[in-house]
Amino acid sequence: MRELQDRFGRSFPYLRLSITDACNFKCEYCLPNGYHPDGKPRFMTLDEIRRVLHAFSTVGMRKVRITGGEPTLRKDFEEVLQLAASTPGVDTIATTTNGYRLAEHARAWHQAGLSQVNVSVDSLDPANFQRITGDSRFDLVMKGIDAALNEGYRKVKINVVLLKGLNGGELPLFLDYIKHQPVDLRFIELMETGLHHDYFQAHHLPGTVIQAQLERQGWQLDPRGPDDGPALNYSHPDYAGRIGLIMPYAKDFCASCNRLRVSAIGKLHLCLFTEAGIELRDLLGSDDQQEELIARLHAALGQKHQTHYLHEGDAGATPHLASIGG
Repeated sequence: MRELQDRFGRSFPYLRLSITDACNFKCEYCLPNGYHPDGKPRFMTLDEIRRVLHAFSTVGMRKVRITGGEPTLRKDFEEVLQLAASTPGVDTIATTTNGYRLAEHARAWHQAGLSQVNVSVDSLDPANFQRITGDSRFDLVMKGIDAALNEGYRKVKINVVLLKGLNGGELPLFLDYIKHQPVDLRFIELMETGLHHDYFQAHHLPGTVIQAQLERQGWQLDPRGPDDGPALNYSHPDYAGRIGLIMPYAKDFCASCNRLRVSAIGKLHLCLFTEAGIELRDLLGSDDQQEELIARLHAALGQKHQTHYLHEGDAGATPHLASIGG
């Protein structure tokens, strides 16, 4: 079967699959007022998720990241992992989580097939963590990271959204943490969404600020691997961990795009910030629809733009990051 490719020659071996847009944290940059469902959303069932996974694997997907909202809020999260692990051709199963259940379930999830975990930790200061996330379970989240490291996950990463005036001065704390911990830190530049213009203006911190500090301290840019996305990864011989920078406003950020997104209600998003989503749900009701589903995926790739338009202040139809599994 022909692999997915867009008009610009980019291939897409990486799927970010949202299974819920619900979240129990209240991160200021995403859901500052907490999660409020729009009516009664009907998230994809296990059978629908299985059909999405099979279709994407047929056209070249090798890595799937299970996202939310907070994906572990779903009672069948472990079954989703097992589905992904049993999908032919998939060799990497990852998730992004706020980490509140990781300490308890790190072993079971690893046994179910989870190989990589990204935990959102926007501050290593407990009080500041609570201010940003609206949640006081900092110690529990950090115990979860320890549990994942002890369990032997292939990769354990910490996601940090850079926020001027909130955590922009915490680089020394994070560097101390990865001195002896084999964790990949991912500093992510704040992105403007439809509902957060004022917050973005107040707290956007360019990733180049962190990049300059790292280079002054001897951190070296790693060679880009064939399946690497847009992150710039840095290593230092004196540190067990690495640092990645995700800077969506940088020139040519989209040139290495290798991922697509499917929302929890079954819409294909060609970019985190473009269209309102392409409906797949009507083709997820039966295994007999796989060929038609795959044909729609190929047709959709013809609509993918060469770049996002964040630099022009256009966040597309994305009201907040939790809505499509950012």
